[in-house]
Formats: sequence, C-alpha cells, structure tokens
Amino acid sequence: MADAEDQHDHDHEEAKTEDATGPINVKVVTSTGDEVFFKIKRNTKMSKLKGAYAQRVGKDVQTIRFLYDGERLGEDDTPASLEMQDGDTIDVMVEQVGGSRL
Repeated sequence: MADAEDQHDHDHEEAKTEDATGPINVKVVTSTGDEVFFKIKRNTKMSKLKGAYAQRVGKDVQTIRFLYDGERLGEDDTPASLEMQDGDTIDVMVEQVGGSRL
C-alpha cells in the first residue's frame, strides 16, 4: 500500500511541474465588459495575443491598447515574464482618435 501512495504523490508532483510550464487561460475584457477568452502558452509573446484578439473582434491591432495590472503590455512580454496566473485578466482599450469642434 505504501508503494501506491508514494506513486500517487509522485504523479501529483509531476502534474504541478507540468502546470507551471503549460498553457494558461486569460480573459481579455473591454471597458464595456465584453470578455474574450484565450488559452496561451506561458512563453507566447503578447504581440501574438494582440493580433489574435484584433482579428477576432475585427479591429486594427494598432488601435488597441492592452493593460495588465495597470501597465501597458509590450510586444515581447510573455505570461511568464509578467508572472501571470491561470485565469488572469487583461484589460483592453480602444484608442480614441480625434475629437469634435463645436
């Protein structure tokens, strides 16, 4: 019986290690509360996520700004470099251009 318990503990440790390097789920939320979910690898650059989001919502990637914990995301940032956890939220803002003269 002790052998079975040891094996179970070993399997559980492997799952934790695998989870630390495996993909995570992130939620991209707009200011209006719309949510889009992505499953990405921890070493995926944010530029790839930005492009996928822009394509999904039909916007030009150059007009969208992404924020994580209040900080703007860089093109080369990754979930690992930002220490993101599974289920974290990225805020997205659409750039407002111009204005109106009255």
